[in-house]
Amino acid sequence: MIVLHVFGLATSSNLIVLLSDVDGVYKSLPTLGNNPDVIATWMPHTQVSFGAKSNGGRGGMQAKIDAILRALHGDHNEDQHKSMIDAVVIANGMRSDSVLRIINGEEIGTLFVRWNVDDYRVNALSNNNTSATAKIDYKRVAQGAREGSRELQKLSLTVRRDILHEIANRLQREEKYIIEENKRDIEIAGKNNTNQQLVSRLKLNGTKIASLVDGIKSIADSPTDPLGRLIRKTELSDGLILEQVTAPIGVLLVIFESRPEVLPQVSALSIMSGNGLILKGGKEAIHSNKILHKIIIQSIQHVTKNTVQSDVIGLVESREGIQELLEHDEDIDLVIPRGSASLVSHIQKSTKIPVMGHSEGICHIYVHQDAKNILSIPIIIDSKTDYPSACNAAETLLINRNLINDGRAQEIINALRNAKVKLYAGPIAIKIWPDMPASKGFKEEYGDLGMTVEVVEDIDEAIRHINKYGSSHTDTIITHNPESAAQFLNQVDSACVFYNASTRFADGYRFGLGAEVGISTGRIHARGPVGIDGLLTSKWRLRSSIGHIVSDFSNGKRVYTHKNIPISPASKL
Repeated sequence: MIVLHVFGLATSSNLIVLLSDVDGVYKSLPTLGNNPDVIATWMPHTQVSFGAKSNGGRGGMQAKIDAILRALHGDHNEDQHKSMIDAVVIANGMRSDSVLRIINGEEIGTLFVRWNVDDYRVNALSNNNTSATAKIDYKRVAQGAREGSRELQKLSLTVRRDILHEIANRLQREEKYIIEENKRDIEIAGKNNTNQQLVSRLKLNGTKIASLVDGIKSIADSPTDPLGRLIRKTELSDGLILEQVTAPIGVLLVIFESRPEVLPQVSALSIMSGNGLILKGGKEAIHSNKILHKIIIQSIQHVTKNTVQSDVIGLVESREGIQELLEHDEDIDLVIPRGSASLVSHIQKSTKIPVMGHSEGICHIYVHQDAKNILSIPIIIDSKTDYPSACNAAETLLINRNLINDGRAQEIINALRNAKVKLYAGPIAIKIWPDMPASKGFKEEYGDLGMTVEVVEDIDEAIRHINKYGSSHTDTIITHNPESAAQFLNQVDSACVFYNASTRFADGYRFGLGAEVGISTGRIHARGPVGIDGLLTSKWRLRSSIGHIVSDFSNGKRVYTHKNIPISPASKL
């Protein structure tokens, strides 16, 4: 092993290069004819299996790594920190150009740098004191989430509950600092002239944090363990019992815009369901996301005494990182984008990984002919103005023609205008209200106080309109006729269909799920607000009391019985 100090003495070096007879630290044990990948950047909690001295060059590597980590991180006290080096590279000294390539910034060998476990990012200082961000091994990030998922699954329900309660308590204790970091993001957004819809979603306050805390506690206090729950139990033959049980999906990649409260919500759902998680928030919420992520990781490590690695929930900051992660379909099981329709569409086109999400939030309200305005107006106003930028805010109002003649429709229009809603008329509505600007179309998602108004002849036309122009998100009918309500509920093909209720109820917290990982408008797996159940799949367990073999059934020695065995709703192995 040859050691080179670059840019300084050993006690204050910016870089140490260790030249060996291998290309770096391998991801797997080299074998004959196998040249495994090299770990590009040593991340927090990177783990490898060390073998004995071999032709593959693994002998002594453990000692080298231990020495490097002590040199980089010391004991984290001030005196030690002064003598720390900044970076180390293990590379192949059998190649004459290795040192020059390293100095020129090429990615060869394995790079060790001082890292921050809170966000996986490190700064390696060069001799001119400019900083550069070390390249992140995103495959390792995904693999770390997988390992973390398996560690979560080993924990009892009590321990997973304790983690969530610790997160909730820390959110309460750190509220002041969370809001301070959030204000930094809002100030930067203002300087950058960020879209006001994004800014409104970005803001955190005491009320939002209190809701976060309540939601996380409700997830923690779920009466049954979502993992290992019996779904089906069947006797295949005498002494041969088949069981279908719930299991985590594995590794989730959740991409979200603006709303930093998404981070603890999704983290809580993932922890409770035993899933590893990689999060990518919008750059406009970088400071908010960092402090929330730090609270999550500290809570996990505090409760589990570091037996669950911090990689279980990763935070990615760069767009480039997401593009790379989307290529790792062998390491990530499900992508959940939360944001605009363009974001969801881009993700779907960029990966082979299954994607669960919703497109536009084009939500409708249909006011039936027998609806009274004392009921209609509050529901319509709430659906549009409670949180106009939310995906479950109403975008289109369909009014039955009978409401035009007796003035009820005009009363609704006046109420909306008094609530500062900007109304846009469809082709029929503009003939009745010519002072309204024309709508751009029935697929317009305003995301603000804009709203399309159209007139329909009857409930059948309303249902056809919604199924044609809607985004299968959330639609509601306002009526005093139960038969009409039943028709609407049965025939509107959306994830959420309501009767005399605001569209804003389409939310995981309001549904009693504690929180949601997102809203799905797809028609497979989960649909609507996705809570813990939507983050689970299943697996089969077969138990034999005597050692069954298939040939005994083929030759007639044994017969299948296929008897269903009743199970209680909370049954668990």
